Amino acid sequence: MTKKERFEFILDYFAKHQPVAETELHYNNAYELMVAVILSAQCTDKRVNVITPRFFKQFPTAKFLSLAMQEDVFEVIRSCSYPNNKAKHLIGMAKMLIEDFDGKVPSDIDELQKMPGVGRKTANVIASVVFNKPALAVDTHVFRVAARLGLSTNAKNPLETEKQLVKYIPEDKIPIAHHWLILHGRYICLARSPKCNECPLTAWCKYYAKNM
Repeated sequence: MTKKERFEFILDYFAKHQPVAETELHYNNAYELMVAVILSAQCTDKRVNVITPRFFKQFPTAKFLSLAMQEDVFEVIRSCSYPNNKAKHLIGMAKMLIEDFDGKVPSDIDELQKMPGVGRKTANVIASVVFNKPALAVDTHVFRVAARLGLSTNAKNPLETEKQLVKYIPEDKIPIAHHWLILHGRYICLARSPKCNECPLTAWCKYYAKNM
């Protein structure tokens, strides 16, 4: 099986059986998604969704957040991982949104990455989810699933995985493919104990062929 065929089979399966796939983070606008994605670093979406209702009640816009005290933000997000760093990043992000971008979240990936707490993964999520751009964010789930399925080969970091994936995924499928891979990693292709007995992709999976 060629790499191109592997991609075609796997993407075709997802397209037929999971035509709707989207972020599990709760948000109403680009600002809210930016906050949620920054909070989600090394933290579950489930935990973030518990935190954000109170957060957005207290800091409903970037303007409110830009004027906040770090200890007040920390108090609201203390149950997520690295709350000190995230509180600092969130306020810095909000200040830059107000001062440099007129309060509007930019769609450009390079512009997004100028903001505190926004790395390439976060920038790609915003560009893809909010602006439907062909940007593919690689988190731990995507990195793991791509390697196991054989969609990426010997990738040493998320950027290498991203480059290999976008080479074979049609541009119009990139935004949803990101969610297909994340959800597959979150519920089936688990890090420690992958549920290969429940997985519909074993016929095309390199990990399954090697280990089962």
